[in-house]
Amino acid sequence: DPSRIFMIINKFSNKLALLALFSAFWSFGCANSSVVPETKASSASAVPISPERQQAVEAAEALVEKLPESPTGYRALATAFIRIGRETGDPTNNEKALNAIEKGLSFAANDQVLLKLKATVFLSDHRFDEAREIGTQLQKELPNDSFVLGILTDANAELGDYSAAAEFAQQMVNTRPDSASYARAAHIRSLYGDHEGSVELYKLAARTADPSDKEAVAWCLAQLGNELWKNGKYDESLKVYNESLQVMPEYHHALYGKGRTLASKGDLTGAKAALVEAQNRSAGIDTVLLLGDVYRSMGDSENAGKQYAMAEGGEATMGAHYDEHRMALFWADNDKNLDRAVDVARADYAVIKDIYASDILAWSLYKKGMFAEAKEQISKAMRLKTNDARIYYHAGMIDLALSDKASAKKHLQRAVELNPNFDLFKAVTANETLSTLL
Repeated sequence: DPSRIFMIINKFSNKLALLALFSAFWSFGCANSSVVPETKASSASAVPISPERQQAVEAAEALVEKLPESPTGYRALATAFIRIGRETGDPTNNEKALNAIEKGLSFAANDQVLLKLKATVFLSDHRFDEAREIGTQLQKELPNDSFVLGILTDANAELGDYSAAAEFAQQMVNTRPDSASYARAAHIRSLYGDHEGSVELYKLAARTADPSDKEAVAWCLAQLGNELWKNGKYDESLKVYNESLQVMPEYHHALYGKGRTLASKGDLTGAKAALVEAQNRSAGIDTVLLLGDVYRSMGDSENAGKQYAMAEGGEATMGAHYDEHRMALFWADNDKNLDRAVDVARADYAVIKDIYASDILAWSLYKKGMFAEAKEQISKAMRLKTNDARIYYHAGMIDLALSDKASAKKHLQRAVELNPNFDLFKAVTANETLSTLL
């Protein structure tokens, strides 16, 4: 029963650990900065690597040179590149890590540490099936290994098998209550609509993270900020994002969250400043598109157009940042490339059956006038009762298209009550549509 995970905080709230958080890493690439004059270069060289991380790479390379046929140096080298990727948002480090891992596996095909690191990179690169396969293989050998349980929690959650994800998260907490397990349990709580429980566990994750691992602490705080923002608690989320930035200045996850929150609060100037800085650090596609929306809301159509053009330029302008799944949502929102949006969303849903794949497919189908199928998909997106205003907004508009005004009213009200300014433009549409139903 996935609901069992909602009980864990009472059992483990007093147990602390210093193990560094090893959550799945999000994939970012390099954008062509010439498209946006207000931002600096977004190449890997624009984001300096800390001396500590550079020293770790050099030490690992020296170890590889000394013991070229031992997995030890390759483990250290892969770990160093993964940590650099987390801190800088530069996905080329994932490729470097994977190269080191594969080299080490060529000498030690069953090395458990290298396999764990390989699954970690696969999670970061959204290769969830492959990560789950490795995790399943490792669990046979290491049934109570916390790291392996974390891999299985993440992979199953991303693939939409939430019951399995909850079971693995519960087992992970039972096995080793620490920052990594608390953060995963917080994510599961959030998915199941338990906002208060999620907040408590994210706070616990931040408190129990290794204080020497600043990125781990900053990450936990950024996730807490995201949870607060999703539930319309803008002042609280802004405070937490600022705390994350105090721990790790210029942290791209916190800068994006801060920019989004300021936009929700109506501070477009502040939002622009935070998002420009986030894009300078790591031009993730969500940052690029949100900055475009901010420029558009400010009446700066020229810079808005450049932001959107950057996103639509694909890998040529976004590099490894490019995410066509996210572009499907953008196209549907803006009534562009709808055939392509549906095709991309269908292909994603065929592999990743999580609630967000269902939501994007539902919205793309709705924009194509395929309302009955859209309703089927949005019902799947709502199956966990996740507190996500965008999903409720989409549900309301689909209901209205099917002439179910009562359900449309209920879902649109839920969207604007949950997160009144969840989107600079769609929140306005939600309120305007709702006013016609009252």
